[in-house]
Amino acid sequence: MHQENARDHGADGNHWPHGYRPDRYDISFAAVWRVPLPADAAYATLADVAAYPSWWTPFRAVRTVGPGACDVVIRSVLPYALRARLTAVVEDPAERVLEAALDGDVSGSVRWVVLPDGSGACAARFAQHVTVRKAALRRWMPFARPFFHLNHGLAMRAGRRGLAARARRGR
Repeated sequence: MHQENARDHGADGNHWPHGYRPDRYDISFAAVWRVPLPADAAYATLADVAAYPSWWTPFRAVRTVGPGACDVVIRSVLPYALRARLTAVVEDPAERVLEAALDGDVSGSVRWVVLPDGSGACAARFAQHVTVRKAALRRWMPFARPFFHLNHGLAMRAGRRGLAARARRGR
C-alpha cells in the first residue's frame, strides 16, 4: 500500500469546488492509498470514524455527538491539535463514497472514494478542502503552508500504515 499525489491542489484553483476562488487561508490536500483490503472492507473501515484512534494515531480523540456527527481532535507532528466537528454528508456503501463537512479549527469538506483494483485490493482516493479558522494557525499561513503540508502528509502516512497493519491483522 502506498500513497500518491499528496500535494496542495488549491494553488491553481483547478481542484476546488466549481466557481470557488480560494483565499490565503484555504488549503487543499489529495492522496491515493493503495489498500490491501477488498473495497467494501476498506470503505467500512473508513466509514467507522469512531474507531480511527485505534489505527490512525493522529486521531487523538473521537466523540460521537449525534447521528452522523462526531467531534475529533487530530494532532500529527507539529505542536498543535485541530478540533473539528465532522458531519456526514454522503455515506454511500454501494458506490463506496464518504463525504463529511468539517467545522471547527478548520472548516470545509473531506471526501473518500474507494475503488476496487481488480486484484482483491483497492484504491482509496482522499480529497480535503478546508479554510483554516484557528487564529494561531491563520497568523502563520503565509509562511508555514509547506509545514502544514508536511504535517498533513505525515498524518496521512500514519493512517495509510495503520490501515495496512489493520488489514494484516485481519480486521
